Amino acid sequence: MPSSTVDIRARQAPIRQAYTDDPDSAPRTLRVRGGTSDLGDPLHVAVTPDSVPGVTFRSGAHPAVGGDDDAPCSADLLLAALAACQEVTLRMVAANMSIDLEELEVTVEGDWDPRGTLAMGRDFPIGLTGIRVHSRAVVREDERGDRAERLLRSAERYCVVLDTLRRGVPVEATFALESR
Repeated sequence: MPSSTVDIRARQAPIRQAYTDDPDSAPRTLRVRGGTSDLGDPLHVAVTPDSVPGVTFRSGAHPAVGGDDDAPCSADLLLAALAACQEVTLRMVAANMSIDLEELEVTVEGDWDPRGTLAMGRDFPIGLTGIRVHSRAVVREDERGDRAERLLRSAERYCVVLDTLRRGVPVEATFALESR
């Protein structure tokens, strides 16, 4: 894999300075919207992030609960978000540390029992019961593996999705029902 052509430090320097000068400008709310799909199709949805309005993520019910097996299910999207975050973090940290990556692989696995989703009894959890992230990097000119180890530790520390899942955050869900 070629050396990074992006100078992460230079790119982030003015951003860091802006947050230092105005700390209140850093916190933000990320938003994704759904509900625009065909309401006659209970098996498929589309969601769009406000930050990138031209992008739409399709999702569908998993085949294990009656889906068509033609779109990733929401748990696939959750695991994909974790894999994407881990990989982009690894790549950015490597570029920041001037580390040349020869190979990079991120695999995420999640354990799920569909009987919970199918309401087949209280003994079956509805959500994922375990998640495993496997990251492997081969670093050019690092025979002892010291630089690769530092890279993996740093990437694990700064991955937003991994940290969010590990820490757990309060989740508020509201439902409004209107009759017409």
